[in-house]
Amino acid sequence: MKHVGAELGAVAATHHLMTGHGGPGGYHILMTLDAVGGVWRYAMELARALRPQFHRVTFLGFGPRPSGEKAGEAERLGKLIWLDEPLDWMVCDAVALSRVPDEIERVAREENVDLIHLNMPTQAAGLTTSLPVVAVSHSCPITWWHAVKKEPLPESCKWLEELNRRGMERADAVIAPSGSHAQAVAGSYGVVPKLQVVHNGLSNFMNGAEKDPVIFAAARWWDEAKNASLLDAAAANVDWPIVMAGAGEGPNGQSVAIENACHLDEVPHADLMRQLGRAAIVVSPSLYEPFGLAALEGARSGAALVLADIATYRELWNDSAIFFDPRDAQSLERALARLIEDAGLREELGQKALARSRRYTPDIQAAEMIEIYQALCGETVEMAV
Repeated sequence: MKHVGAELGAVAATHHLMTGHGGPGGYHILMTLDAVGGVWRYAMELARALRPQFHRVTFLGFGPRPSGEKAGEAERLGKLIWLDEPLDWMVCDAVALSRVPDEIERVAREENVDLIHLNMPTQAAGLTTSLPVVAVSHSCPITWWHAVKKEPLPESCKWLEELNRRGMERADAVIAPSGSHAQAVAGSYGVVPKLQVVHNGLSNFMNGAEKDPVIFAAARWWDEAKNASLLDAAAANVDWPIVMAGAGEGPNGQSVAIENACHLDEVPHADLMRQLGRAAIVVSPSLYEPFGLAALEGARSGAALVLADIATYRELWNDSAIFFDPRDAQSLERALARLIEDAGLREELGQKALARSRRYTPDIQAAEMIEIYQALCGETVEMAV
């Protein structure tokens, strides 16, 4: 975390007497999530890392329901409640989201929580609760549009821009998973006084598995920002097979055709990690990533990283990867060919990425989030050793 501003201390005066439901020295946190993208993995990792510090999480889900495997994972970490309410990017206007603030406040009362952690800033718009509210900008349709389309936001999306703005203004703390995304948010919305940076973290270290001559990529490929077509085109021109794991069809009918790469549709997370762990090269061609968990997963496996040359990846992996122009298929093909031909370079970059990945752990992330929670709740909670 880069700073906990003085404004958080002022908020704490309002919430000082509202803590204690999480057990001795801990908080009971209501955390929203969805089962579509990386927010799920973020929520699981953070909740797991908070448990040794005596904090407990109740999950509140929105959007398409999770698989049985995912639901079971969440229920092992805390109570899981799912609402039949949509995600902001799945609807056409704010009216479709009008019930969201009331539902969040209802569940917060019924579960007797100490604070609300929202993984979508629009969910904070309209909240009237006196509980502390943290909003995390994992992604943002407005910054997505600017990065992917590189053109002015259409009038049809202005309502969502305003709802995001209202949510960030309402929240007591706003979190971005990288400095690059924080800058993108500020560039789109102007100064956000309560904006801070807390990097995401992953717990799984898979280094040690024998590597296969395979190039691996994981994403929700129906999302235009993931740049599936560029990677699929490259698959026809490189010597190693490229495996693209992840959904090719989205919840709103989005779809992408993958013809040259080996496409694995949605697979259980454990199976995904096993396959990724054996790949010698992990690639991410994304045009837009506020953090990029897939790159971190690749680094944790000791794979050599080949990453789109975007601000986020430069910030997080600058000296630990080969970068390419994500709008130029030949640039990607050259980067992959270089690593395919040079086993020594693959090993060197894999070890650099693994070392760099140790900066991004759930324990570090949880410690920084706890500091924010404490500042908002006006209490000091001792960290367990």
